[in-house]
Amino acid sequence: MSEMILSNARIVLDDEVIAGSLVLRDGRIAAIEPGGTRAPGAIDLDGDMLIPGLVELHTDNLERHIQPRPKVDWPHAAAILAHDGELASVGITTVFDAMRVGSIPQGKAGFVKYARNLASELWALREAGALRINHYLHLRAEVCSETLLDELDEFGVEDRVGIVSLMDHTPGQRQFRDVSKLRHYVQGKLGLSDPEFDAHVEELKALRETHGDRHEAEAVAAARRYGAVLASHDDTTREQVAVSAAHGIRLAEFPTTDEAAAACQDHGIAVMMGAPNLIRGGSHSGNVAAKDLAEAGLLDILSSDYVPSALMTAAFGLADLWEDTPRAIATVTANPARAAGLDDRGRIAPGLHGDLVRVARVQDTPVVRGVWCHGRQVG
Repeated sequence: MSEMILSNARIVLDDEVIAGSLVLRDGRIAAIEPGGTRAPGAIDLDGDMLIPGLVELHTDNLERHIQPRPKVDWPHAAAILAHDGELASVGITTVFDAMRVGSIPQGKAGFVKYARNLASELWALREAGALRINHYLHLRAEVCSETLLDELDEFGVEDRVGIVSLMDHTPGQRQFRDVSKLRHYVQGKLGLSDPEFDAHVEELKALRETHGDRHEAEAVAAARRYGAVLASHDDTTREQVAVSAAHGIRLAEFPTTDEAAAACQDHGIAVMMGAPNLIRGGSHSGNVAAKDLAEAGLLDILSSDYVPSALMTAAFGLADLWEDTPRAIATVTANPARAAGLDDRGRIAPGLHGDLVRVARVQDTPVVRGVWCHGRQVG
């Protein structure tokens, strides 16, 4: 039996912060004890805060590591390990690695299939004991594509698919209602000429017209087949949220308007917004600001999206905004765990996984000083 005691901590519980000690035994939280301890061998946290390990539902970080520059394919094992280590270093102990399924193989602005092979490499490293934190898959099902159905068929219940999100990046709606924003993004990334970009837009619209409805229906069916949580992506109108609710969706990724966020609340759908949006004070795509939703009581979950360290920074920003540390920390711990159907983590309570983060604030910036996953120190 292995045991560890973390003492002299400010422990963030469901609705309060207490001074006390925490006992870890065999990878789980065994006890929470108010006050100090004189137990031999206890680790003194020197008054630092102790919070649950962060739960990340949507991050593009692994894609960034495997392709650090356009057309640069980095060795995948090295990329996976770097991604895993980076997340551990910023306090994330459970991650749903986002992988796009649904490709457009041809053309300068197309994108190729990669998810199946990358997932297999990820699981091989997990089997070898090389990963520090908990990994699940988040399949981002792009309905505006050519190959979605074949790619979905390559995954099964053994693949730890925890989330399937319905994505539709057809120009002129959702995230890219303003096509000029899409033009700036795509041309800046891929160097397309104006005629090439215009042709790309028309191709995407044609794909949506031909395949979109069937792709959406089959992605919903695939999520049920995997036993995965179904999420919407970039809902913009009340009508789109109503469609999401009819599919059984209970998690909304990045609704683009306050109208959509309010409709999600009406339907009992948890609203997830990007931590970078909150930190920057607005969306890089010109959509609704996460801060506005937070102030309106319409924000439930934060995602680091494309900056892993943003998750911790944004959570403490919410703590200041709301003047409620437990409520803010829940947006990156208990709430995402609940949305993903994980009831064994995300909170500090006896019997739950020993996923914990020691954090202090230095000049208002959270500084991670220790990370434990299943009771093992990983950062």
